[in-house]
Amino acid sequence: MAKTAQVTDAGIVQGHESTAHERDRDSTIQSVARPRVRHAPGTRPDRLRDTTGTRLRDRPPVSCDNVGWIRSTGYPAITISSNRWLSRQSSDPYVKQARSQGYRARAAFKLIELDQRDHFFKPGQRVVDLGAAPGSWSQVAVEKTGPAGRVAALDILPMDPIDGVEFIQDDFREAGALERLEALVGERVDLVLSDMAPNISGIAVSDQARGMHLAELALEFALERLEPNGVFVVKLFQGEGFDDYVRSARSRFSTVRLRKPDASRKQSREVYLVAGSRRSG
Repeated sequence: MAKTAQVTDAGIVQGHESTAHERDRDSTIQSVARPRVRHAPGTRPDRLRDTTGTRLRDRPPVSCDNVGWIRSTGYPAITISSNRWLSRQSSDPYVKQARSQGYRARAAFKLIELDQRDHFFKPGQRVVDLGAAPGSWSQVAVEKTGPAGRVAALDILPMDPIDGVEFIQDDFREAGALERLEALVGERVDLVLSDMAPNISGIAVSDQARGMHLAELALEFALERLEPNGVFVVKLFQGEGFDDYVRSARSRFSTVRLRKPDASRKQSREVYLVAGSRRSG
């Protein structure tokens, strides 16, 4: 059985061995790494069929978004991992709640729980949501800040409109994106949110490095844009560079807490850092 990390306000006990994604990937590799069987010409069976007997190449294109709905986009490979993901999504209570309450992703409940513990949302705040797509965190931000608040969302990917959210499709590292952002919320903001994560390549070292790089960019942005009493909320992944990042955040903010929301899957290495009251100098 894979170990999982335990998170407390005092810190993190790291005991991670492998994620469900990694175990599923290994299962998939084992399932397909079989000796090749040679068949006489014209006798090779058509094994690429689903459970209904339909050849996979004749099936309509499908893929799944992060809340479990199916839409046509392409012809993905059918793997043990994807089947388990579908099964997990269909039984996930947070996925069901997201659908019933109109949130675009189950991640909304992570932010709601973080706010219930640390109370960083206030009416009338100016909020920036980095890596916002598909928009569940922006939805929560609009609800929490009210009609007097300003919520600006940025993502390099497209996002469907949300009432009360000004969306910029651009790379926030580019000067043009920052100029557009400043025009929406001003030079300073009260809250910076970042739920950014890299596209997973399956190469653990590379994925961890890219994830930490995104978190470092978000921290730099927050330090430049936050009001002195502003709050920074960012997703991190335990692994190489994690401890250094936390130490750096503690040197720059008066309060830093590490959280593992109930809505975050236990086997996931993700945790959230909530930092407040930026230090001067």
